[in-house]
Amino acid sequence: MPFSSLNDPVDLARAQAALDAAWDEIRSTIPDARDEKERTRLAYIVASLVAIAEDEDDLKRRAVERYRQSAENTAA
Repeated sequence: MPFSSLNDPVDLARAQAALDAAWDEIRSTIPDARDEKERTRLAYIVASLVAIAEDEDDLKRRAVERYRQSAENTAA
């Protein structure tokens, strides 16, 4: 439950919208068999960045950037 730590309804809505937008950007690069696992990983990344993001777009951008960095480190 990646968003269980979010108590503010505004933060929760912002996180969900950023997750959806980030997933739309990343989804095409993920094999179908790993969809659920990778979306969950992305959700945890989004949740960890909510407090520092300026707005939903910033949250999405940061989440995609961190996701790609972690994917590169995993592949290396």
